[in-house]
Amino acid sequence: LGEKEIDRIGLLHTLATLDEHPESVPINALVAIDGTPIKEDGMANEPDVWDMSRMIATARIVMPRTMVRLSAGRLAFSESEQALMFMAGANSIFNGDKLLTTPNPEMSEDA
Repeated sequence: LGEKEIDRIGLLHTLATLDEHPESVPINALVAIDGTPIKEDGMANEPDVWDMSRMIATARIVMPRTMVRLSAGRLAFSESEQALMFMAGANSIFNGDKLLTTPNPEMSEDA
């Protein structure tokens, strides 16, 4: 996430109206990395916990059998905010050492 709300709605609409829903949909929070144009130009529109929770809940409603994955950027949120996202409908996370440009928490932190 980091785009406009109408873009998010459009993406969910596109996915929800496919002949078959995707098996998995990752929900990412924008992580503006130093040295990238979006960070340097001040264009970063980092979502808050409510933006993330609304996107997750909407994805869960319009694609009930799809795995909604809490993905990149989740370290920007507290444990209680991440818990809210799970209550909104996220049902998995990505783990491992690194997701492209950002670190992940240790496995023991997610246990």
